Amino acid sequence: MEIQLIFEETTLSARLDDTVAARSFYDSLPLELTLTDYASTEKISDLAKALPVHSEPNGYQPKVGDITYYAPWGNLAIFYKNFGYASGLVRLGEISDDIQLLRKSGLLNVRIEATQ
Repeated sequence: MEIQLIFEETTLSARLDDTVAARSFYDSLPLELTLTDYASTEKISDLAKALPVHSEPNGYQPKVGDITYYAPWGNLAIFYKNFGYASGLVRLGEISDDIQLLRKSGLLNVRIEATQ
């Protein structure tokens, strides 16, 4: 499942995993979100509905470029730095382009959509 993250003048390509949670996220597209910085490690945004995580591992150790879902808070989390194992974190996929834009401080508006 190919998607793109569209920022003002930059588009990043990504691929979602073939999992129940990732398919549910894909089915919710397109989304328009405002990403905020969290812990100088990731950009996050709340999602309107919870993703199904019953068949997913109990946690995950994210790396740069990972698109994840943090089930306890119900938010999307996109990592621009590596991080340790986090219980409740579910990998959805990964960005295949340079993620330098995500390191920018402040809010980032993004439209996430399926690619044709």
